[in-house]
Amino acid sequence: MNGRATAAQAMAAASARLRAAGVPDPARDARMLLAHAARIEASRVTLIAPEELDPAIAERFEQLIALRAIRVPVSHLLGERDFYGRRFKVSRDVLDPRPETEILIEAALAEPFSRVLDLGTGSGCILVTLLAERAEARGTGVDLSSAACLQASANAVLHRVEARAEILQSDWLDQVSGRFDLIVSNPPYIACDEMDGLSAEVREHEPEMALTDGGDGLGAYRRIAADAPGHMTGGGRLLVEIGPTQAAVVTDLLDAAGLERVQVIQDLDGRDRVVAARRPR
Repeated sequence: MNGRATAAQAMAAASARLRAAGVPDPARDARMLLAHAARIEASRVTLIAPEELDPAIAERFEQLIALRAIRVPVSHLLGERDFYGRRFKVSRDVLDPRPETEILIEAALAEPFSRVLDLGTGSGCILVTLLAERAEARGTGVDLSSAACLQASANAVLHRVEARAEILQSDWLDQVSGRFDLIVSNPPYIACDEMDGLSAEVREHEPEMALTDGGDGLGAYRRIAADAPGHMTGGGRLLVEIGPTQAAVVTDLLDAAGLERVQVIQDLDGRDRVVAARRPR
């Protein structure tokens, strides 16, 4: 790629390079990265396709493609990711928001709530989304990572919910006080022996502590089941995202913790995705 190539030629060459590197959907990535290099919306790339690339844009595009070829995630290169209709700032310090987690959001929004606690908040996408969707609600997000807490705070400011959001550095509920009528979490649920099966983008560029507990992938659920009920109001709800094979054991943990009306919610592909439970009144 050089300053004399047209945008279309640069994209074609970048797509071929990414395909050779084994990157899934290389044409989409090349298009998004060219838009980012040119500082335009991706929908406008077709308008500049016949034009020669400005050398500065071509250089930025080359750098982005080189990084993507070694499997740096597109979201990290863009510095943002879309989630539930909003754009969130992300980095290698937090787990990328996943579209599957929107199932948890839908379940949370199905009933009213006034105080929400997000355990392992990461980017803050769950907490911030819930507060943005419910203007009367207040919430707390906790994370063991100080970098994640900073990222969540930034996203709260970005979406103008910072006055209703408290971000705490905490090992799960250790620093949490008070009771909540909604507790949500997308905890690390990948077993240690499953890590090698993850894509290079996830395994090498997302924080390990947000992916796995270093054991069987159930450690976070044991902590939540033990401590969350004491921070729930009567009738309050608990919603946790799970891995596709964990529904039965997580259901048993929440049952044993004295919670009731435990149910499994599936995602759009029919996979078990969220376990919901309620504290008795």
